[in-house]
Amino acid sequence: MRGERAALTLAYSPCPNDTYIFAAWTNGLLHDAPPVSVSLLDIDELNAAALRGEPEIVKVSYGVVPHLADRYRVLCAGGALGRGCGPLVVTVPGRYSSPDDLAGARIAIPGEHTTAFLLLRLATAVAFRPVVMRFDRIVPAVAVGAADAGLIIHESRFTYERDGLSAIADLGSWWEETTGMPIPLGAIMVRDDVPEQRLLDETIRRSLRYAREHEEAIMPYVRAHAFEMSDDVMRRHIALYVNDYSADLGDDGAAAIRELFERAHAARLFGEPTRVRFVE
Repeated sequence: MRGERAALTLAYSPCPNDTYIFAAWTNGLLHDAPPVSVSLLDIDELNAAALRGEPEIVKVSYGVVPHLADRYRVLCAGGALGRGCGPLVVTVPGRYSSPDDLAGARIAIPGEHTTAFLLLRLATAVAFRPVVMRFDRIVPAVAVGAADAGLIIHESRFTYERDGLSAIADLGSWWEETTGMPIPLGAIMVRDDVPEQRLLDETIRRSLRYAREHEEAIMPYVRAHAFEMSDDVMRRHIALYVNDYSADLGDDGAAAIRELFERAHAARLFGEPTRVRFVE
């Protein structure tokens, strides 16, 4: 890929969907794949690293893409987009009944640039007080009263009920009912100065294909980085977030991404229209 075949910097989350998709590539299981130097970071840390322009290839929230669109392009493989997989708003049972009741509430969020936070701002007009914390700390914070409600993502959507919480909104369902489109959650982006970008898309597809055909070879890597979850939760997580869109966004995926930014601009959440650039 480069004359000296230097390692590309690649950053993604330790969540099972990411480690599943990238395991074969980053563990040397693909013949002649571009070498990479890997960093595993929380999604809010990934967004911050991309804003600094540090990783050459990086998993980010679509909520931060408008701030990156002049330096990074969206790869068509490896991202998180689908149906029935959106963020949830959870709280102690009986405290609130809908997002419209959250005026003035302290809502724990996984980051100000996350797609989850963008969707919550699109779905409700009430003013609330966001409190940023790492995604896996949100459910415990709501359960003990450190936050009035929580905006949860990743595996928390499978486990919040065991902590005595209930969901008052499914922002993925809201998006699908409002637009009829799949919900864009996370993008894999490549910095403009990285050459042969289409090769990266193909490498990610090869890595995903290897994972599906040789799960026994990649699951130890996935388990090693999962946040204290059972095998059942981990596999449900992969089944939900790793889907056909993980191999290719397709025309409907690209349309859903554009729709998200058009709605955000119309709601005046971003100052300028967002022109998403895809690797083609």
